[in-house]
Amino acid sequence: MTANHLAPITVVGAGVGGLVAAIRLAVKGHPVRLLDSGEAPGGKLRPAAVGGQLQDAGPTVLTMRRVFDEVFAEAGHSLERFVQLKPLRVLGSHVWGPEERLDLYTDVAASADAVGRFAGAAEAMRFRSFMAQARRTLDALEDSYLRQQRPRLPHLVHRIARRSPAGLLQLQPFTSLWSALGRHFRDPRLQQLFGRYSTYCGSSPFQAPATLMLIAQVEADGVWDVEGGIFQLGVALGRLATALGVDCRQATTVRRITLRQGRVSGVQLDDGEWLASSAVVFNGDSDALAQGLLGEELRRIAPQRSLQRRSLSALTFNLLATTSGLPLTRHAVFFSRDYRREFDEILRDRRLPSQPTIYVCAQDRDDTGLKRPGEPERLFCLVNAPPTGDGPDLTAAEIDSCTRNLFATLARCGLQLQEPRHSMQLTTPAQFHRRFPGTGGALYGAATHGWQASFRRQGSRTVIPGLYLAGGSVHPGPGLPMAALSGRLASESLMADLASTARFRPMATPGGISMR
Repeated sequence: MTANHLAPITVVGAGVGGLVAAIRLAVKGHPVRLLDSGEAPGGKLRPAAVGGQLQDAGPTVLTMRRVFDEVFAEAGHSLERFVQLKPLRVLGSHVWGPEERLDLYTDVAASADAVGRFAGAAEAMRFRSFMAQARRTLDALEDSYLRQQRPRLPHLVHRIARRSPAGLLQLQPFTSLWSALGRHFRDPRLQQLFGRYSTYCGSSPFQAPATLMLIAQVEADGVWDVEGGIFQLGVALGRLATALGVDCRQATTVRRITLRQGRVSGVQLDDGEWLASSAVVFNGDSDALAQGLLGEELRRIAPQRSLQRRSLSALTFNLLATTSGLPLTRHAVFFSRDYRREFDEILRDRRLPSQPTIYVCAQDRDDTGLKRPGEPERLFCLVNAPPTGDGPDLTAAEIDSCTRNLFATLARCGLQLQEPRHSMQLTTPAQFHRRFPGTGGALYGAATHGWQASFRRQGSRTVIPGLYLAGGSVHPGPGLPMAALSGRLASESLMADLASTARFRPMATPGGISMR
């Protein structure tokens, strides 16, 4: 049975994973509809309007550009025809106080020189050793793990050992990132700086595996600014999907994924309309299915994630402010004095940190400085928070306390913000939970804690024939390039099963029409 005789494939959720899955299926000639409850494609790639100006309110860093270049190239297009990209030389500023600042660069030699000026020649040598290890880790895992269907541990070990037996031992999968960094560096500030990479996966450096050091090499391979905001990447993927004939529908909420004789038959919308589907790619948090939010019969895809296994949430601030004092780069991190206490408060005590580490994206800046000198600039600030958004929302007092602590930390580090509160938009864990149901506000699926965490993530296939998964909560994990790879893996699984009548056995619907 050919694809043209089947009802369309339905992709639920126009986040990056869903968009990539829809694009790749359309490129291969399959009829695809893409349904999303938001007003624009992108999922977590979303803008906020503050003071009449749009700014990024989700991901702000574009890395592994090659993953997106591949998506557009396979569709016969160029990424740069859809968005304007500018490489950044400065990865970011890392600040502990007015006289304690370390800028890192995409050029490892320039970063090593900066580390030497900051912490001494010996630490510069250790930094080079650390980066070499990060390079080996990325090389070992990108093709054998990140780009593969979720491998079982024995298969992964075999793949890596076949390429480099010594490299297998160097991955340190049973060592925490914090412990590994303690062996690499003597300066605790450097340990704190590189430990922060675990938060890219919504995890604690004290529990995450050492393999996450590969993120250091991912950033060194390049970071790009997207003209108009990184949310434009979601818009570009949506435009590409539409150009390929994907039936893209925004402001369309799926209430249920329906089954017939144990396999996917379609989706039911909020207004009651039923759309026949030969298969469904669900690009939402897999826990929404495990909780039965799209049908009780879907609970069996996986056990529901416990609160302890959830990744971090966040309290975010989008604002306009005039800055003075410390000169900002586009990306900056202002560190707390006690990192372990910060994670204990978030993950053990389930409360906002009393001394937060703060990420700031200065969206009107690049390597050349401020684009509009003298004017208020667009700032996105993020504080890690517990994933308790399905419980009581943060109180006004808790938010006010965290806000005061945020501005106090920035001031302690030498950065002053003038009159930001008149133009400020906050997003709490509860608001993230409402936007992304089933998550509790966790922004990265399950936390990557312990060596088994990566192998517990759902793969693209499920136990229900015709149902596939994409997005940051499934393999290979969170982050824009990982979500894109998940969409690729979901489309590959679906198309392989289409070619196998033994597994797929789709039910044809003449013309693929919608039915009540």
